[in-house]
Amino acid sequence: MSRTAVRPRPGRTAKAPVPARRTGPEPSSPTTRGATFRHSLHAEWIKIRTMRSTPYLILGTLAFCVGLAALNGSSAGSEYADLSPADRAVFDPLATSLRGYLLAQIALGLLGGMVITSEYGARTIVSTLTSVPHRARVLGSKAVVLVGVALPAGIAVSLAGFLVGQASLSGAGAPHLALSDGMALRGILGGGLYLALAGLFGLALGTVIRSTTATVTTLFGVLLIVQAFAPALPGGVGEWVSTYWPPIAGGQIITGYRDPELLGPWAGLGVMAGCVAVLLAAAFVVFRKRDA
Repeated sequence: MSRTAVRPRPGRTAKAPVPARRTGPEPSSPTTRGATFRHSLHAEWIKIRTMRSTPYLILGTLAFCVGLAALNGSSAGSEYADLSPADRAVFDPLATSLRGYLLAQIALGLLGGMVITSEYGARTIVSTLTSVPHRARVLGSKAVVLVGVALPAGIAVSLAGFLVGQASLSGAGAPHLALSDGMALRGILGGGLYLALAGLFGLALGTVIRSTTATVTTLFGVLLIVQAFAPALPGGVGEWVSTYWPPIAGGQIITGYRDPELLGPWAGLGVMAGCVAVLLAAAFVVFRKRDA
């Protein structure tokens, strides 16, 4: 007896087979997995590398700091013989070579600000947040890439300024430091760390402000103008600012002469790092809650 296919009764339609229910975790898009952070890092690296301002800021800062170190070293060296014993006691060959950090901190801070403000200016922030909707991940990858660029650049700027400045001092017969000196290594590495912190400070400002022009104005005010006017402030206010204002405290890392009334080099850099960390945390909160 042959078997025949069972046909559905008239007026009824055959039911489609029900697919087996998946028991494992649902597949997820690449943007929801941990690998997305690597993708975001790669994307941010491409952005910062292709920004036309990046090489100009870094190379311009390097050229300025080297030139200023040569001028300062030559000038200070030629005047050293005429200094009084009291002035010779506080002569600081390290700070003479690394004085260019005053402009370098503005340049690296501007680079950090433009990492985020350039996206708001060009409206590419919308596509960035569409491809990586986790905003903390976006800002975190920007910070990591920025440190990866700013820290080597800061060390290179400090090293070049130190070598040129000390060569100028040595040629003029003034006291100078060798690269193997512990104070020199602290100034070079600490100078790189300080400039990386200046970049992160710019990133935090740019995230909150969104405007490149306003970010630059704020950088000048916080990093330079307050420092310049600190000695003129009245009484205890001026003393507090001269001691604890983050850029002033952090700048002690590139000095050789130890002022007993100011914070130590690493303590001062710690104050700078703590303030930058607080500002970055505030920037993360603002970035996550505010519309693009």
